[in-house]
Amino acid sequence: MTVLANSIELIGNTPLVLLEGPSEAAGAEIYGKCEFYNPGASVKDRAALYIVRDAEQQGALKPGGTVVEGTAGNTGIGIALVANALGYRTIIVMPDNQSQEKMATLRALGAELVLVPPTKFADQNHFVHASRRLADESEGAVWANQFDNVANRKAHIETTAQEIWAQMDGRIDGFTCAAGTGGTIAGVGLGLKEKDENVVIALADPHGAALYNYYAHGELKSEGSSVAEGIGQGRITANLDGAPIDTQFRISDEEGLAWVRRLLAEEGLCLGLSSGINVAGAVALAKRLGSGSRVATILCDTGFRYLSTLYNPEWMASKNLPAMPWQLDK
Repeated sequence: MTVLANSIELIGNTPLVLLEGPSEAAGAEIYGKCEFYNPGASVKDRAALYIVRDAEQQGALKPGGTVVEGTAGNTGIGIALVANALGYRTIIVMPDNQSQEKMATLRALGAELVLVPPTKFADQNHFVHASRRLADESEGAVWANQFDNVANRKAHIETTAQEIWAQMDGRIDGFTCAAGTGGTIAGVGLGLKEKDENVVIALADPHGAALYNYYAHGELKSEGSSVAEGIGQGRITANLDGAPIDTQFRISDEEGLAWVRRLLAEEGLCLGLSSGINVAGAVALAKRLGSGSRVATILCDTGFRYLSTLYNPEWMASKNLPAMPWQLDK
């Protein structure tokens, strides 16, 4: 086994696993990139590392400095761990409707956590704008700006896409995932297209997001809502600009949750709803590509981060969503 030189090198090089249930359902091979293997237990560790390193290289982040970010949680956790390893402070601004596990984790990591009410991006009190102002007001601080800092998608061009290509021996027909910042789908898409322009890149968009309509009809228009955290976007971020998205699927929470339940009950994978939506998108893409196709997607983070929400029957009932069958009263 490989011995790494430092903890930063733990980020990336995550396993790729064949998902049996989704593969059987699609009549194809569907693979999940296990991003919960990262130190912060999510795909966002990759962007966090690249954003911090980029700030260092630009001379904006100096020894003893502070990294400020607005996040649904996972990017903040990744930044806090990277900052701890490299000697920086972290301030995280997060909507107060995110899971308690994310808030508790950020505090445990030593980050200063600022909670704000959830609101639309056009509102100046939106967590992104609030984090930018806080960075401007804090001495020695840099704003990570994950949505429009293209160091985010560069992480996926240079690491995630290359790993998937190598792990699948260059035999990949399609890739799909949802978009939050857009860094993952744009970066992996660009990286895979450099290898083979015929790889089909598909967006799996939750209800309540506007990107499905944008890529299907050229109009940013949202319909419905989703309880998924960290995905769903209403604008074209700098990371999404130029993303090579070939097709798109709108995925409901119910479809995503069906796969969350099956992957836990049948394959022992405890995942969040964004992963379930990604897997549902991968099944849809594989069916479109045809029998025997090979499709990869992202298993974004661990379900242990959502014990108070997705895995809490009372919370699920409050959202009119079905609880895990084994949690229901007999």
